[in-house]
Amino acid sequence: MSFTIDGNNATFDGSGTLIRTIVNRSGIKNNANIKNISINGYTSIGYDAFSYCVSLKTITIGKSVTSIGTYSFLGCTSLTDVTIGDSVTFIGGGAFQSCTSLENVTIPDNVTSIGSYAFQSCTSLTDVSFGDSVTSIGSSAFSYCSSLVSVSFGDSVTSIGNNAFRGCSSLASVSIPDSVESIGEGAFQSCSSLASVTIGMSVTIGMSVTSIGDKAFSH
Repeated sequence: MSFTIDGNNATFDGSGTLIRTIVNRSGIKNNANIKNISINGYTSIGYDAFSYCVSLKTITIGKSVTSIGTYSFLGCTSLTDVTIGDSVTFIGGGAFQSCTSLENVTIPDNVTSIGSYAFQSCTSLTDVSFGDSVTSIGSSAFSYCSSLVSVSFGDSVTSIGNNAFRGCSSLASVSIPDSVESIGEGAFQSCSSLASVTIGMSVTIGMSVTSIGDKAFSH
């Protein structure tokens, strides 16, 4: 495993899990010149690996990576762009929490689960598109993304967790696919701009929905 630094760019090459110790050894957390990182060869990004790398602007996660760990990029407040490799299947809890400059996210088709608080308080995030393999969106996964105006769900989502989109005050409309079986408590609470909700094929509740939690759409 190795890392190289070239001007504003840092590249991490290795195998297994990219852990915080390796990142700390590279010195990038204290190097304001490093704006862009690439991760290659590793299969997972470990707990808290790049948290509070406040100068990072772009991250490219290579095709070898299958899992993005808890709090991996927590508090990377300058981060504007993330490219998530097609092999990623899991995005851990708080992985991109409080990345306040992040503007849009595309969840690749192989991702099946998005952890709790994964993108909470990404206040510049305007657009989220889910791949067709995502089945569950964790509690508070996108809560308080106050600039979020558009959410595109894939056709495999079965569960939207408690408070998943709570406080998304710019979200104007939501279309929930027929695959959804459960919408958690407070899932869209305090979405003060929400004017239109489509569940299933019409404004009525889709045939697959078996439960909608308390205050799911309350203001």
